[in-house]
Amino acid sequence: MNLNKVFIIGRLTVDPQLKTTPGGQSVVTLGVATNRVWTGKTGGRQEETEYHNVVVWGKQAEVASQFLAKGSTVFIEGRLRTRSWKDKQGQNRKTTEIVCERMQLGPRSSGAGARGKAQETPAVSEASREKQEEIPVIDLEADGEIKPEDLPF
Repeated sequence: MNLNKVFIIGRLTVDPQLKTTPGGQSVVTLGVATNRVWTGKTGGRQEETEYHNVVVWGKQAEVASQFLAKGSTVFIEGRLRTRSWKDKQGQNRKTTEIVCERMQLGPRSSGAGARGKAQETPAVSEASREKQEEIPVIDLEADGEIKPEDLPF
């Protein structure tokens, strides 16, 4: 049995840059940092940061470039891939990256606009802040069934 599966939750180290292959496929390369915190043998707090290269293809790449920015939290599910190539000096190079199969955006700060950055707006009234979109509630029947008319979409 073989399994090549990776799950990471971390923060972007740079803004994503959307590129298109000659064949018209969208691709984004992300840098994601993950932290590990533990208590050492002496009782002191230890912290270690790991940096990951992530490649996102297709529609997910377009979503990543539109809604993610440096510092954004993201959940990535994918597989490891190691590539080899020769650089300009003729040296053999290798890199291991995560090929994203599924991506989930993390929470956005209030007032965040596209690309996760806070939008600067002139004085916003208290009433307009309170008018934020409400989360729809699905009312379940006593037997636990969900009716199509109860779905908010």
